[in-house]
Amino acid sequence: MSRIGKLPIAVPQGVTVTIKDNVITVKGKNAEMSQTLTGGITAELKDGTLEFSRPDDERQSRALHGLYRSLVNNMIVGCSTGYKKELELVGVGYRASNNGNVLELSLGYSHAIYMVLPNEIKVTTVTERNQNPKITLESADKALLGMVCTKLRSFRMPEPYKGKGILYVGEQIRRKSGKSAGAK
Repeated sequence: MSRIGKLPIAVPQGVTVTIKDNVITVKGKNAEMSQTLTGGITAELKDGTLEFSRPDDERQSRALHGLYRSLVNNMIVGCSTGYKKELELVGVGYRASNNGNVLELSLGYSHAIYMVLPNEIKVTTVTERNQNPKITLESADKALLGMVCTKLRSFRMPEPYKGKGILYVGEQIRRKSGKSAGAK
């Protein structure tokens, strides 16, 4: 058995899960999401827990077993509590501001970068004196939130020599010494 796939999912209060024709629909206070099950994976809801089963022990079935269990668990957590990621802009002159779901970034290039975020993501920007600007992204969809954060980081990846770039809050960058430190 798949160690991830065989774990039951406890459905919290305020979240409703419906299964119809291999489509799992999760509805909560934050959002409503659905996932189609393929590859013979079936789900069963009993006594407030959701359990997944697979038809055989083939490699593909084992992989899909754990995958769909993780995806549905992420949907349940997203619909009940939601996900939140914080990014920090480290660098002289780096700024961030938002107007609704349009994020404006000033990252040391000759032009400002405007990024239109999906409607499922709520963005807030904070700029305080003597502190790095922070971007807070909140969503019920974990995969979408991760993709948006990765896209934002790709505009200025953290670099190891000066430590500048777009970092997750609390992330540590392994610093490297420049070439002058190694030559004697």
